[in-house]
Formats: sequence, C-alpha cells, structure tokens
Amino acid sequence: MSDDDKDAVDTVYAGKRPRVDDFVFDRQVAAVFPDMIARSVPGYALVAALSGIIAARHAKPGCNIYDLGCSTGAALLSAHARIDDATVQFIGVDNAPPMLEKCRANLDGVIAPAQLKLTHADVRDARIENAGAVILNFTLQFIAPGDRLGLLRRIHAGMNTGGALIIAEKVKFDSPTEARLQQTLHEDFKTANGYSDLEIAQKRAALEHVLVPDTAPAHLARLKRAGFAQASQWFQAFNFCAFLAQR
Repeated sequence: MSDDDKDAVDTVYAGKRPRVDDFVFDRQVAAVFPDMIARSVPGYALVAALSGIIAARHAKPGCNIYDLGCSTGAALLSAHARIDDATVQFIGVDNAPPMLEKCRANLDGVIAPAQLKLTHADVRDARIENAGAVILNFTLQFIAPGDRLGLLRRIHAGMNTGGALIIAEKVKFDSPTEARLQQTLHEDFKTANGYSDLEIAQKRAALEHVLVPDTAPAHLARLKRAGFAQASQWFQAFNFCAFLAQR
C-alpha cells in the first residue's frame, strides 16, 4: 500500500447528489476503503485481527485459508501473521477488480507467491476445498438472501473436520426500540468520526437496496441448517456482530 492510499480520506458522499445510486465497490470506493471502513464500521480493525487469531487456531498443515469478499486483505494479513507454516495457502476471492487490486498490493511481498491466490469471482462461484478456515466478513449481507444458505452449505462441504467459518455482519433487530437505539448509536459513531449528516444520509440511501441484514438469531439458525455442529456469536459493536461456526 502506498502512502497516498494510507492517507486517502473518504469523501465519496460529501457532495450533494441529485440522485443517489446503489453502492458499488468501484475504484473511487477502493481508493478510500481503509478510511471508509474504519470510520463506518465499529470494531472493524479488531474483527479483522481476531479473525486471524481464530483462523490460526483452526489451521492445519497443508490446508487452505479462505477470505471470501477479501476486500483489501486485512483478515488474510492477520491470519498469515499468525500461521507460521509454508504449506498453508491463503486464498482471497472478491468480485470487485479495484478491491482485488488493492488486496494484491497489500499482500504482495508479505505472503509468498506460492502461498497466495487471489481470484476475481463471485463468492457464490468460489471453489471451496481443504479449508481449515473460511472468513466471510461483511460479505454475506451483500449476497441475495435466497442464496445465503446455499453458499454456507457449499462452504461447509469444502471444510475440513474441525474447520471454522468466521462471519461478521451488520445485523437488524426484531425489536423496533432496539433497532432505533442501535441505528442511532451507529450514526453517532460515524458523526464522531467526522462524517456529516449529508454523508450519513446519502451512504444510507446508497446501501438501502444493496446491503440486506439479518438478525443475529437468524444467522445462528442458518449456520445450523447449513450443517455446522456449533455456532455462536463472539462479538458485537452496536449493530455489527461476528459469529463462529465449526464443522
């Protein structure tokens, strides 16, 4: 990552737009993604770091560590830093070429070429095999709801016994009171990180039809339906949660 990329500030929604289009992970977003995600998702850096720790606990010699929807590679970097085994392969999949370019720039020179495979593909089409751990952070929420169970079943089928699936997501709440509270706190978090009311409103509109959250109980129930022997929630920061499922 260049110094320019490290210092790029998210102003994607700073200007008033006559029409707010659906959010896409284009080159403009990729250029500011580290700043955008840090200022928009409470606990993002911690989730990425802890995902690596969890992945390392479940890695076995010769296995594959997947990051589906790898974005700029933060979780893969965390996993690699904790897995000292040259036989383990790190595989990142993302359907946005600009994000994958950033990921490669971040990982090249850190993960040996023989251990790294980055693929431009829809995660629903990714081939999962010999998986010690699969990371699916802030990705399932962008998958059509009807396709989510099928993807989890495919991950389960390609996972080694004892393997782990790590999921982090924005969640919704059955209680309207709880939903309003968590949404307000999330917006307060973004305001505290320098976003204007206009930026918050336009980003929310852009994501409205693109990011479709589930409740935490729905996530856990679906993981069981997908075949995982155990599933639990291990993290929450306002309306963002992380889950761990084990085969």
